[in-house]
Amino acid sequence: MCGIAGILSENPTLVTQEKLIKMTDAIIHRGPDGFGHWISEDGKIGFGHRRLSILDLSASGAQPMHYLDRYSLTFNGEIYNYLEIKADLVKKGYAFRSHSDTEVLLALFDLKRERCLQDLDGMFAFAIYDNQTQEVFCARDRFGEKPFFFTQFQGAFYFASEMKEFWAAGVEKKPDPEMIFNYLHFDLLDNHSDLGQTFFKGVRKLAPGHYLIWKKENISIKKYWEINPQNQNRSIGLEEAKEQFRALFIESVNRRLRSDVLVGSSLSGGIDSSLVVCVMDHLLKGHPESIQNTFSARFKNFHKDEGYFIQKVREKTRITSHEVYSEMDEIEGVFDKICYHQEEPFGSASILVQYQVYELAKKKGVTVLLDGQGADEILAGYHPYFTTFFNEIRKHSGAQFEKEFSAYLQLHEGNTINAKIPKPGLKQVIAANFPGLVNKVARKVLNMKMKNTALMADDFFSEYKPLSHNDFNFDLGHLNSHLHFSTFKIGLPTLLRYADRNSMAHSREVRLPFLSHELVEFVFSLPSELKIKDGWTKYLMRIAFEDLLPTEITWRKDKIGFEPPQKSWMDNPNTQEKIRSAREILSKHGILKKGAESLPIQSQVAHSKGDGSWNHLMVANLFDS
Repeated sequence: MCGIAGILSENPTLVTQEKLIKMTDAIIHRGPDGFGHWISEDGKIGFGHRRLSILDLSASGAQPMHYLDRYSLTFNGEIYNYLEIKADLVKKGYAFRSHSDTEVLLALFDLKRERCLQDLDGMFAFAIYDNQTQEVFCARDRFGEKPFFFTQFQGAFYFASEMKEFWAAGVEKKPDPEMIFNYLHFDLLDNHSDLGQTFFKGVRKLAPGHYLIWKKENISIKKYWEINPQNQNRSIGLEEAKEQFRALFIESVNRRLRSDVLVGSSLSGGIDSSLVVCVMDHLLKGHPESIQNTFSARFKNFHKDEGYFIQKVREKTRITSHEVYSEMDEIEGVFDKICYHQEEPFGSASILVQYQVYELAKKKGVTVLLDGQGADEILAGYHPYFTTFFNEIRKHSGAQFEKEFSAYLQLHEGNTINAKIPKPGLKQVIAANFPGLVNKVARKVLNMKMKNTALMADDFFSEYKPLSHNDFNFDLGHLNSHLHFSTFKIGLPTLLRYADRNSMAHSREVRLPFLSHELVEFVFSLPSELKIKDGWTKYLMRIAFEDLLPTEITWRKDKIGFEPPQKSWMDNPNTQEKIRSAREILSKHGILKKGAESLPIQSQVAHSKGDGSWNHLMVANLFDS
């Protein structure tokens, strides 16, 4: 896990060691164990690297790495199946001087060029220069676990792991008002119609599952991987699906244990992180010296504290558990640091607590953590998915719908955490059968009803209202379509950004077993009835691992997000002053009305809209002053 930088230009005077050093110095937190800089003989290609040593801790794993006197690479990430790939490459005559996955990636690229991406089980963002073709090949992993930003500025093409590298190199920093409008008005942190757009003008992301080729200032971008949510195998039975899911998940966890440094895990108490911990414990039982360290966030006197379930995992496994109790004054002390590392707005104070969990891992000397992110999006873990599921099965069988809805009502009768899903009526029937029409009409109605918020400046609202990103075009009567939208458009991409920035702020690496592409492809091929059944979300996962999980967690009915007591923090006088200062900045830039800073402030619980105070805090941080 590392940080990368690059400058490409037909004008060699723009590619300098000084700028590369400034870029990599800006991300020393991503790679405190080493650094490297390289410029091609013709002076047109410059790569930089910061190293966090995970595999092959020797100098042989240093970057930028060169191979066959032809290729040069700067790479951020991990290739989990590098041992299997390496064994195949050795059979084909390739030789290796290191034990790193980096050199394996270079050899595989020499063999297969862009087709190498199909073989990789991993998270990655990298650039490879081929001095024969004079091309730079850049790629990002299928889900976007690792960041890859790029921009063109004054005759040069720059790429980086974090946008602060661009500012360090002298690239102009200009917040994007279109993204700001959509965040303030709709709480949207990504543009699902343009996944490359960021909160800064001229700065782009390489979208997940894409590669980019730069050659003599010409740029081409292509998609190399996609899942079709319509392709489902309806002939598979429950037992076969259970066996395949279990085998694929265990293999995914096992590959993500490969490391030359300590590996631990995050543990929230929910089923996803608990399953990761329990499977790790299962795999490590043959190694009695390997006791897993887990890291959890706790909240004193808060009704959504997960201590009871964390204790159940302790009783079931051999883990050494570490916990951090988040206090208001501690959150106050790290807020500005987190905004610096995140670079773009984040949705709630839960991100501040996640930051503290990774900080604790650093204090305990655990460099790699496995985490349960991705399970909710691929296995239908959130309760709003029930509505789409009921819409889908009602189209095919009224009897099945009545049975499933009755089971849902009975199971969740005592659920005080998650709001009940009302029985689908005529609107839902129309939505299920005519999703395209409903999406079109819904957007038109929403735009007609759209009104300026009390604080947004009238001119700003009028200018950017036509550029709204509120057209969520997934099939309202097809669960897989909804899951696909959450996994690849709005939802998971934002969570992956949070995890990458928070973990790398403390030089920690996060690995996500639920995002093995083989596992995800399999899950998306399954019928909806294996994901939601008898009122249970993630049904297949529950029954596939009920022997390893504590019973109280396997058959837990409520779904609690990673939610801190945000409202009490926003009631703090220091926070209130931050909000007033933020509103003053936004008024100065014509985003909020004049005098907005003097109006009353509404404290918000996590993930609620309120008067937009949280959003005002976030947007103000995009500006230097």
